[in-house]
Amino acid sequence: MTSPGWQRRMFLVLGVAALAGCSTQRDALGDTNWHPGRVPIVLASWYGDRFHGRRTASGERFDRDELTAAHPTLPFGTWLRVRSVDTGREVVVRINDRGPNTGNRAIDLSHAAAEALGVRHRGVFRVQLLPE
Repeated sequence: MTSPGWQRRMFLVLGVAALAGCSTQRDALGDTNWHPGRVPIVLASWYGDRFHGRRTASGERFDRDELTAAHPTLPFGTWLRVRSVDTGREVVVRINDRGPNTGNRAIDLSHAAAEALGVRHRGVFRVQLLPE
């Protein structure tokens, strides 16, 4: 004999399994719906003086004048091309830290990288992330 709530439990299990099969996975650059020919636009920010000289998550000291960045998942040492949507400028950065830790941003750039992109005067800006 089965328990009275078996149908509800079975429906719940099947529903979760169906949703899991339909979910998308994030790629290494943070895009959830990537497909060839399309480079996603994500939000970025920059950090500088306040963290200058402190240890990064990779163990090296942060230097605001180097072309580096913080990303939540990319391996340390990964080279990444960052293109500003607003200025059209590009810069190549090396991932050496984890972050961003607040907001809905995909990457935190060093002061030098933000300067090279021409977006240092902004707190948050739109970029495209491309593998180098």
